[in-house]
Amino acid sequence: MRHFYYGIFAAAILISSVVSSSAQNTLTGKEKKEGWQLLFDGKTTTGWKSWKGDKVNDRWKIANGELYLDKASADRGDLVTEKEYKDYELALEWKIGACGNSGILFNVSTDDKYQNTYHTGPEMQVLDNTCHPDAKIIKHRAGDLYDLISCSKETVKPAGEWNQVRIVSKNAKMEFWLNGTKVVEFTMHTPEWDKMVANSKFKTMPDFGKALQGHIALQDHGDPVWYRNIKIRELK
Repeated sequence: MRHFYYGIFAAAILISSVVSSSAQNTLTGKEKKEGWQLLFDGKTTTGWKSWKGDKVNDRWKIANGELYLDKASADRGDLVTEKEYKDYELALEWKIGACGNSGILFNVSTDDKYQNTYHTGPEMQVLDNTCHPDAKIIKHRAGDLYDLISCSKETVKPAGEWNQVRIVSKNAKMEFWLNGTKVVEFTMHTPEWDKMVANSKFKTMPDFGKALQGHIALQDHGDPVWYRNIKIRELK
């Protein structure tokens, strides 16, 4: 009898796993009505390109419905959306490898005169706060507006666990949400914004944080990182 109940329990776990897996990278009927669109279908990199190139480089791979960075390849480079966005709500999940570092950038320009995505695009930090060196630096921890604003509350989960992100952009007003909590709020293109940038490491980058719209980028910082359930809805 014990084996019988164990079999039912194991089957329930398997069914639950299959249902959970099939629900990844999909939109509900409600989300479709609200205008959400997938930026990652769980199978292809359609809608994305490499920084400084149309083809997605070999470091970005897909497995189990997850987009991940495989640092075994030497072809390094950030991943950016083909489309530019201005007013939107972005949602995604990420998990980071032990002591790892990555980031989600926005308002990125792909103009040839820029050498990196962060020369124009501000960043929501993706980090293992327990052991990456950046965790010792104020405004460099997970969920921070990198080098500009610290999280109001630490809600990040440990390396290897999934974190839920929402980034809301509306008329230059920005919100960062991490695991259901609003952790950063700011307004771009104001005297206060310019002063904050002038007091940061980006002060030598004249076009940083200046664009009114741009590409969204996932950073290749050289460490294993995984993304899934990437979706966006444009706001009017």
